[in-house]
Amino acid sequence: MSFNHNLKNKLKTIPKKPGIYFWLDKTGKILYVGRATSLKNRLSQYFQKNIDSRIAEMVASAANIKYEVTETLLEAIILEAKNIKKYWPKYNVRDCDDRSFIYVVIPKTDFSKPLIVRGTDLKKFPTTRAKIFGPYQSFHLIQSALRLIRRVFPYGTCAPAGTASNSNGRACFDYQIGLCPGACVGIISPENYQKNIDNIILLLSGEKKRLINKLKKDNPDKIKALKHLQDVALLTREDNLEEHKINRLEGYDISHHAGKESYGAMAVFESGEASKKEYRLFKIKEAPAGDDERALSEMLLRRFKHSEWPMPDLIMIDGGMPQISFLSRVFKANNINIPLVGISKFSGDKLVFTPETKKPLRGLAENIKPTLLKLREEAHRFANRGRTLKKINRQTSSKNRQTSSKNHNQL
Repeated sequence: MSFNHNLKNKLKTIPKKPGIYFWLDKTGKILYVGRATSLKNRLSQYFQKNIDSRIAEMVASAANIKYEVTETLLEAIILEAKNIKKYWPKYNVRDCDDRSFIYVVIPKTDFSKPLIVRGTDLKKFPTTRAKIFGPYQSFHLIQSALRLIRRVFPYGTCAPAGTASNSNGRACFDYQIGLCPGACVGIISPENYQKNIDNIILLLSGEKKRLINKLKKDNPDKIKALKHLQDVALLTREDNLEEHKINRLEGYDISHHAGKESYGAMAVFESGEASKKEYRLFKIKEAPAGDDERALSEMLLRRFKHSEWPMPDLIMIDGGMPQISFLSRVFKANNINIPLVGISKFSGDKLVFTPETKKPLRGLAENIKPTLLKLREEAHRFANRGRTLKKINRQTSSKNRQTSSKNHNQL
């Protein structure tokens, strides 16, 4: 790989602190904006051998590196998005479309809350009626970031007291653990609630200095909490240059009746949400009756013959180590390089990985476990529903044939 050796020498002066960094070409145009837990460690990875060809191309065309130190990784994530939106650097947006990006939207309403939406859904939120932040490149990263922010600036995801869905003013669970300021029980006015939302808007806008000055007057106790806001869920995603991005999850399950009439289901989540138009049902044709491992293998091999379907970033199997080990061998034999995770019901829904699964991916999977559990339920529901509908269709067809035959005999 060719690169400017002066840039590599510049690494000696870069600190091991969180922040954002910019790759620039010879005209000063920004090629890429990134974030890091350790600026020195992250930027050093760009000069390794055998890196991705797209990254190698960018490094070869770069003439300068600039960086900005932040106090926390959360602040770096916010500033990264702000600068991507400002400059739209070539290597941040290359090969991406609106669907690939994630945004945070805060509608201008009483008792509002941050919403995570895809770029394709932004048209539902005119800028006159909502504040929009992003783009972010990972649903789960910004989801974790909002969890952190909510610890300092609580907001509700519940129905306020007195509304049709909460006429009795019932307290939500988040209120009991300090994440909701109490709109559900009517103890906070819309004006006071909005103060937290305004603070979140300043934070997501990258206006940290304005936020600190505001807090000095309104709530100085929040300043220390804000400066030390950090979380392992964010750090997990920063271990490698080639960080794992899980945008498409595929979950698989087998449904059968006493070992017979087996069907396999593929459920799909994209950016944390069910994408039901991409669900698929497979009739198991070759696997022995009641052999779920071979049924899963048959289904997955048939699935990967469909090269026109988008490839998943992670595959979830409703099963434990026996299923994962078996499928891992099948994947290796067929040169399928998609990571696997199982959910073992008999071990309290423990996540199960192959031995070669790297630590960052294990941590990321653990962090999105609630999503994986929802995916499992969707795969299970779709498999059972599909098998039941197929059975009904067969019975209906059989009755129609019998009726037709009877009528024919009466002629």
